[in-house]
Amino acid sequence: MGRLEMLEIQPSVTTTEPAWDIARLFPDQGDWSEADYLALDTNHLIEYSHGNIEVLPMPSDKHQSILGHLYTDFLALAAKTRGKVLFSPLRLRLWPGKIREPDLPFLASARDPRRQNQFWSGADLVVEVVSPDDPERDLMTKRREYAQAGIPEYWIVDPRSGTISVLTLVGTSYQEESYGRGQQARSVNFPDLSVDVAAALDAD
Repeated sequence: MGRLEMLEIQPSVTTTEPAWDIARLFPDQGDWSEADYLALDTNHLIEYSHGNIEVLPMPSDKHQSILGHLYTDFLALAAKTRGKVLFSPLRLRLWPGKIREPDLPFLASARDPRRQNQFWSGADLVVEVVSPDDPERDLMTKRREYAQAGIPEYWIVDPRSGTISVLTLVGTSYQEESYGRGQQARSVNFPDLSVDVAAALDAD
């Protein structure tokens, strides 16, 4: 038997242990500064909330297909207002210590000073497609946060219920109008914006 034939092939070693040496390079939860968060270089969706980071699930094909359809509609609006709409991920700073990454953020003017390179410090309208991993994050938590940040309009696209809800800020809270299949979801603040609900939800 030759020497090479006598060598045993060792099975690959797998482990469920995190790469602690890498993990220890980062702050503990609760100790993250805004600067620490902004210095992250990753393609993951990560939001920041008062010293903690929240790693969001990667979007599905369906999620992105819906967003792609909506982006086209919002792009037409941006052309009319000379505004800017972007596709996630993009950091939106709601207030010091709170940064979200809405699925679609929109500014009516591309020259709005809130549009900054590292993050936006506000938006005229934001859209979230409800994530199945934690629907309450989009339906309740972000609704409260976006209202607190003074975002004038918030759209919630919910594939589970087949609806698009248009939330308009009145005072410190949102008034909601929901639209289903066979209807056009219409913006209150931007009359030129309407979206065919079924076409958006069934986008492929």
